[in-house]
Amino acid sequence: MSIAAQRMNRIKASPSIVISAKAMEMARAGRDVIALSAGEPDFDTPDNIKLAAMRAIIDGKTKYPPITGVPEFREAICRKLERENGLRYAPDQVLVCNGGKQVIYNALTATLDPDDEVVIPAPYWVSYPDMVLLAGGTPVVVETAGANAFRLTPEQLDGAITAKTKWLILNNPGNPSGAFYSAADLEGLAEVLRRHPHLWVLTDDIYEHIVYGDEPFATMAQVAPDLHERTLTMNGLSKAYCMTGWRIGYGAGPKALIAAMSKVQSQTTSGACSISQWAGVEALDGDQTFIGDNVAVFEERRDLGVSILNQATGLSCTAPKGAFYLYVDCGGTVGKQTPAGGAIENDGDFAKYLLETEEVAVVHGEAFGLSPYFRISYALATDRLQEACMRIQRACASLSG
Repeated sequence: MSIAAQRMNRIKASPSIVISAKAMEMARAGRDVIALSAGEPDFDTPDNIKLAAMRAIIDGKTKYPPITGVPEFREAICRKLERENGLRYAPDQVLVCNGGKQVIYNALTATLDPDDEVVIPAPYWVSYPDMVLLAGGTPVVVETAGANAFRLTPEQLDGAITAKTKWLILNNPGNPSGAFYSAADLEGLAEVLRRHPHLWVLTDDIYEHIVYGDEPFATMAQVAPDLHERTLTMNGLSKAYCMTGWRIGYGAGPKALIAAMSKVQSQTTSGACSISQWAGVEALDGDQTFIGDNVAVFEERRDLGVSILNQATGLSCTAPKGAFYLYVDCGGTVGKQTPAGGAIENDGDFAKYLLETEEVAVVHGEAFGLSPYFRISYALATDRLQEACMRIQRACASLSG
């Protein structure tokens, strides 16, 4: 008899983590694997942030932190949200968590009753639907179109809402597609939300600073102040500040919602790492110029990847406006044969083929709810990215039929 609860049958392990683990296992065995599967900047955490953490240790700031977060860090978050996003929150409207993922999980666990629905545009970050399922809700997946840069339209949103809908989760810019919603795009969605006052919005802004072009970043509570009281704004330090291992995310929203989320956290992990929070104060209040420098490198890598992959037989992709991923259409490879005689029947087969023959790890589109695609992360050294894309090009040329 299995010890696992029945609800565990509703979810799966994170595909991106599974694939990244497989790539690391192959690398430890001596194979020259290039992992394009992990969403982690290759840049190091800036020195001023590291030094702030060291000072916190030396100063003895190593005790259990408050459940909701160190007051000084929550105040820094409030300053950031007002300075960069025009959003005013009090510290008791902010919750600091162990990464952005916990912010989302706490919110869903605190608010979803059985059969409550959550609208999730696809392609989506792999964890959204499974977190909804774990919390007892029902994910309602809405497929977006590549022709519309993978953006949810107001008409699609309106058609997905029912009396049971509790949340819309909106990731901007998006993982895996780099989908970017302008202020005008968000206003169009806000018009729909105004007609459905029972619906809340969770905005995942973790890639906020990784935006290309002249269009400024915007978030829902900023564009639609009248929706402020039913919006949870989530962000964190992992991507822009190159602090993935520090495990710091935060959410800002109505006081009652934050209190409910804090209650969940009090009975699970308690407060996030105190040292990481003090480093976070420096991250948000300190020098920000390195972010623009990093984004410039990401943009160069994006353009490199797009150029090489669009020369591969059976593949096509467009340059996204945000994040550090390419969501590549591999529909042209479906139905072809591998040199070993295997069949490429879907994007999962194609991803497996790349890993086994060219030692390139990518995440298949089915994991993100939209096929036939695969995702690559270009947050790795430029020379390794170029080599990986050339290997993918070679693998495509080897297919027949």
